[in-house]
Amino acid sequence: MHINNSMTGNDRQVNKPFKDITKTGKIRPWREKKVANVTYAELLQILEFKKSNNVKQCGEVLEFKPSDTGHLKLYRAWFCKSKLCPVCNWRRAMKQSYQSQRVVEEVLKEYPSSRWLFLTLTVKNVWSGQELNESLSYMTKAFNKLKQYKKVSKNLIGFMRATEITVNKENGSYNQHMHVLLCVSGTYFKNKENYISQDEWTNLWQRALQVEYKPVVNVKAIRPNKKKDSAITSAIKETAKYSVKSSDYLTDDLESNLKAVEDLERGLYAKRLISYGGALKTAHKRLNLDDNEDGDLIHTSDDEISETESKANSIIAIFNYEKQDYYLKNE
Repeated sequence: MHINNSMTGNDRQVNKPFKDITKTGKIRPWREKKVANVTYAELLQILEFKKSNNVKQCGEVLEFKPSDTGHLKLYRAWFCKSKLCPVCNWRRAMKQSYQSQRVVEEVLKEYPSSRWLFLTLTVKNVWSGQELNESLSYMTKAFNKLKQYKKVSKNLIGFMRATEITVNKENGSYNQHMHVLLCVSGTYFKNKENYISQDEWTNLWQRALQVEYKPVVNVKAIRPNKKKDSAITSAIKETAKYSVKSSDYLTDDLESNLKAVEDLERGLYAKRLISYGGALKTAHKRLNLDDNEDGDLIHTSDDEISETESKANSIIAIFNYEKQDYYLKNE
């Protein structure tokens, strides 16, 4: 990432908005995410959550170092790590995508003939933060049962699980579901003893949940997407992109926004939204990767800052609340 040409040399002035541009020429959405963060913090303040001030300060000051290639690397910033924060969720998604790629590559070295599935598991909608919190705990227990069933466990090499919560705009209910990237043995598709059909997955999930209704379950083998990515990259992109979307609680309706934020805060309290198991968990540990949910959100990839780069003069961008954008600090 680099600073745009209009702000180099003597032209670097505080009245020119800061732009963080990637190697491919895209502008990173710092402003967009920070503006959403401020709105989220204001909702927390109205609801009298103590963390509202901390959330508002998230990503307020960004310190970059120019790299050897002329691009900027984020060197120092403070992130609130709130589960609903638009800035933190953006950073987490980048980190999750990078880490997942590393983990999957590591597992493929060890299990080159493995196959990969994308499994979506749902339950009935709920209506309050308390119900959501209880439902998420219940789903985790049910998933732990599911993976231990004989037909699942004998095929399962490892998994990565991401939980998504969406808000139903029509009736204000919450839909919580899991997206699971499954690594299974190469024999999975070869015979009926190993293969699990969608109907079987549905029955197994219903059994694990111990419910009378048929839950919606979707399973598909991972294949390359239209952009001609490798099958595994396609799978990672599908799994890593899911989270609580800020568009679900930052609408034009203040009343519904307040209800959604309060319920989601209660519902997600002390919950892990991303987890690894089996060979994927072992690989994550072996690669010595940082915790995705509560770890470092400055370094979202292996693009570390060298000792030489760290000694370079910093470029500091500060969010201007009145102008709703980042501006360079006066030198």
